[in-house]
Amino acid sequence: MRFTSTPRGARLARRLTSHRLNEWDHPYTSPANETVTLITAELTANAVRHGHVPGRDFHLRLAETENVLRVEVTDTRAEKLPTPGTPHPDGESGRGLLLVEALADDWGVALRPAAPGKTVWAELRLPTPAGAP
Repeated sequence: MRFTSTPRGARLARRLTSHRLNEWDHPYTSPANETVTLITAELTANAVRHGHVPGRDFHLRLAETENVLRVEVTDTRAEKLPTPGTPHPDGESGRGLLLVEALADDWGVALRPAAPGKTVWAELRLPTPAGAP
């Protein structure tokens, strides 16, 4: 999905993520839906705030395998790679990647090979259903 690189685009991406997860049998109030939606909110906010290039959108990709939900957010700015830091105790920002790091089972950054920019991704492992091998 493609969104405008604005706060409104980030909000829409978050809402559509939650809706899609609900359609994939992860109800709105389930831990998986709430966690992946929060991760999406942080990654899209970062794309808008730090990855914005005028006139360029960001992209969101959601995928589900047998036991993993994966979210990818791609923007067109590659010169500033995300790294979690230590936020100022009184600061109002700087905690997004710390949240992603705490909530996701794995996350990382990949440069786009065929175009300028980067993809920040995060994965959440799902519990194995009872009775499954």
